[in-house]
Amino acid sequence: MVSLPSTPEDPSDRPGPLRRPPLLWRILLRANRVFVAVTGKLVVTGEVPEELRGQPVLVASNHIGVFDGFVLVAACHKKGVIPYLMSTGGLFDAPVVGWAWRTCRHVRVDRGEKTVTQAMDNAIDALNRGKTLVIYPEGQISLDPGLWPERGKSGAARIALGAKTPVLPVSQWGAHEAVVWGSKNVEGWSDFKPLMTSWFKSVFKRPKFKVHFGPQVPLDDLSPTTPGDAVRARDRIMRSIATGMVPLREDELGEPRFKDKTRPIKSKSPWTPDKL
Repeated sequence: MVSLPSTPEDPSDRPGPLRRPPLLWRILLRANRVFVAVTGKLVVTGEVPEELRGQPVLVASNHIGVFDGFVLVAACHKKGVIPYLMSTGGLFDAPVVGWAWRTCRHVRVDRGEKTVTQAMDNAIDALNRGKTLVIYPEGQISLDPGLWPERGKSGAARIALGAKTPVLPVSQWGAHEAVVWGSKNVEGWSDFKPLMTSWFKSVFKRPKFKVHFGPQVPLDDLSPTTPGDAVRARDRIMRSIATGMVPLREDELGEPRFKDKTRPIKSKSPWTPDKL
């Protein structure tokens, strides 16, 4: 295993407000824009309110596929927003990638009941220091037949209420066509091959990646200490995301035209158009 040098102290990792994104992350953001452009056509609609620019914001998006993280980050960057990612601890511990993620100052999230409080504290601290965080409230790629958002977990809502941070809902469609679901865990070439194969095909098919920034979710009347408010906040966030999806996929409101046979169907979304 290659041993990389520890990351030198960076101003963005010191206590106090975040002033400038790390150089490595700025380089990767530009590289990601190129990667997405090579894969398909990015179309971004909606606006980031001027009063939220330069302020801590929680960007909450639906999760439709393996590739949508690249698309979401590219859309944020295109809108002049520098997003930071909430990533699993395993990514931070991996060789090379872990070093890069720590250098970029993303936020570590260790899954599990014993670490969930620490993960939320890490996210709230990052927001309090001025970072814009990207989060998937669903916690996983949707397994609904129509690829509508799953019910969602209350973690994103608790973070937003705890940090008193605005939530900007982002709806996206089309990224699921770039790379298939594949398998839950990628442990070898047999798992990685279908992902690469589908990506190469999309380079020639040029799918359209639609991303819409919706209006800020109203949460001012809710409190992190009031029982039930986290669930109410979650429902508002998920409903806003699902509502924003409707015009993006108005010609395929039922099951997606793109058939991904590798994606399991195990859940039923409460946020389909007939329930909004």
